[in-house]
Amino acid sequence: MAMKIKKGDNVIVIAGKDKDKEGKVLSVDAKNGRVVVEGVNKVTKHQKQNQGGQGGIVTMEAPIDASNVMYSENGKPVRVGFVVKADGKKVRVSKKTGKEI
Repeated sequence: MAMKIKKGDNVIVIAGKDKDKEGKVLSVDAKNGRVVVEGVNKVTKHQKQNQGGQGGIVTMEAPIDASNVMYSENGKPVRVGFVVKADGKKVRVSKKTGKEI
């Protein structure tokens, strides 16, 4: 099944510890059904120092399940659907407004 969330989309978290937070999708893992959202699910990682850079404690975003986020349209969560156009192209549309995403 095609992923309804793509890289660069603005999404709202609908479940979990970061519920109601909004952010931009940084990456999508379609195989495992997970997304990384900017400013959501922050974790601390102890990074070992290497020759080229500095080590220490780094905070970064961890992936969350794609089912816990919804596409954001004007600050409101909306469902995403697919429509096949007359020329055969499959495009994402907002279920609420019917507009093409």
